[in-house]
Amino acid sequence: MKRTLTLLALLLLTGPLRAQNIELPAPHKTGGMPLMEALARRATARAFDTKELTPQQLADLLWAAFGINRADGKRTAPSARNFQETDLYVLLKQGAYVYDAVSNQLKLVAAEDLRSLGGTQAFVKDAPVTLVFVANLAKVTGSAEDKKNTVFIDAGYISQNVYLYCASEGLVTGARSSVDRAALGSRLKLTASQLIVLAQSVGHPKPQLQATEAAKQ
Repeated sequence: MKRTLTLLALLLLTGPLRAQNIELPAPHKTGGMPLMEALARRATARAFDTKELTPQQLADLLWAAFGINRADGKRTAPSARNFQETDLYVLLKQGAYVYDAVSNQLKLVAAEDLRSLGGTQAFVKDAPVTLVFVANLAKVTGSAEDKKNTVFIDAGYISQNVYLYCASEGLVTGARSSVDRAALGSRLKLTASQLIVLAQSVGHPKPQLQATEAAKQ
């Protein structure tokens, strides 16, 4: 197990020439911070350290966000009429991937660093992980307005799961709607029915922010 995690860590740190599908370790489904403490710590960050997440942290993050938590295939976040229309795209330094919750894999979409397309703010390039919430409108019924309202609400549930996981794990995160949708959609090979709803950066807090928090305690 230790050797597998070491190999995964090396893969996450290598460049585009080494990019390929990533087999994630089994997510931890126990432990963590009590819910009320996580809620007390939940916050939006706009500064990140460049330190990478471990493969285990990445697996736990994605499972917490929108992983499968029941034998019938239902997820850790609700979706209207169980449409499960949201795909999580994961932008890492060495490539862009889509999370396959069934196989617990990251499937390679583009062997390049697309994090800079996930927002205009300076911190976007520092955060080691950018999650892009992509809704497949073809999976949702109703009028065009109803579909958009549905996918926005469903993405919000997933985003909050990310916030709570990060609070529990000692990571920081920040969601935003400012995304270069045209450029990023093209590079992710999205179809006409797929809509980028929001992006969310995840990473470690900057050391000076940790020191500031410690001084307050």
